Amino acid sequence: MSTTADIIGREDPNDLEAILGITNTDVDEIIHDVNASVDTLFTWNYERSRPALSKLYEKAKTSQWNVTTDLDWSIEVDQEAQVTNTPGLGMAVENGLIDLSDTPVAHWGKKEWTHFEIESSNWSLSQFLHGEQGALLCTARIVETVPWIDAKYYAATQVMDEARHVEVFGRYLYEKMSSQYPINAHLRMLLDDIVSDSRWDITYLGMQIMVEGLALAAFGFMHMLTQEPLLKKLLRYVMSDEARHVAFGVLSLQEYYEGLSQDEIRERQEFAFEAALRMRDRFLQQEVWERQGVNPIEVIRFMKEKGPQGPDPFQHMLFSKIVPNCKKLGLLDAGDGWLRERFTEIGVIEFENWADTGEEYESLDEVAKDRAAS
Repeated sequence: MSTTADIIGREDPNDLEAILGITNTDVDEIIHDVNASVDTLFTWNYERSRPALSKLYEKAKTSQWNVTTDLDWSIEVDQEAQVTNTPGLGMAVENGLIDLSDTPVAHWGKKEWTHFEIESSNWSLSQFLHGEQGALLCTARIVETVPWIDAKYYAATQVMDEARHVEVFGRYLYEKMSSQYPINAHLRMLLDDIVSDSRWDITYLGMQIMVEGLALAAFGFMHMLTQEPLLKKLLRYVMSDEARHVAFGVLSLQEYYEGLSQDEIRERQEFAFEAALRMRDRFLQQEVWERQGVNPIEVIRFMKEKGPQGPDPFQHMLFSKIVPNCKKLGLLDAGDGWLRERFTEIGVIEFENWADTGEEYESLDEVAKDRAAS
């Protein structure tokens, strides 16, 4: 079996220097080529044999929305006002919750922290945009490779969803925000792994369960904090789609994984752990610090050692969708419980009994709620 070093390239999952040592060296790259060899599967069996997927497909058909007409793009976005009224690192420093007096940002005042928070917002939306393009490509791959007609039908609706998400985040980022960022190296590594793997269920696991599960939690966190009306409605609608996407992964893989051998399940457990760490590590926002002329390790290490004790609440909550979904798939306790041990080590096992997305997606259909209200 693989060691932690075999899976992620370092023995300690929390080795900060190793994490920050992974950087994007192709920031000017426009086209990114990933070699992949996959089998394109036709099925001549058109019988609809999976009621849960059929139900999800019907929901997807009635919950489509239009970026151009369902959102009010005339709304002006004042980034400075937004970050001033939204809890962030600068506010934590100002309120004495974090002492950075012995770091390179000790001299920062309100002006510098406001600029940092604006860039942090630009960075977050940029990474969401890049991740959504990854989802677009992966879902198109699922249409090709999944052997069931019910799954092909639903995956085709998700291709449209993901195209809409790329459109909406791209439009918001380039029309309403002040700058953009290239893809984070950890996120790109994960997307490369997902796209290059020839096994269709790994595409499902990597994108539908891990990436989309984290995105659903991240969008929910941002929706809770922001008061900007355009972004708030945008996130509500994207979350409605994302909930169906994660449910799609849960409902499909639960059946498939029942037939795999223990060795095959262990490979999926290791992939899920690697994906979880890649996504966690990207949220250190090293590119934002570097753009401010600050060595990220000097600040991030200090915050981890001298800041509030315990895990970062934002990064911690990102796993609130991933852990219960892995449990629903049987990955958490399969075999010797290897994945449970890994999630315990990184401090996220507490989410195992939260609602899995296969149960809650209908309650997150904000598009249908708005249409009913109008």
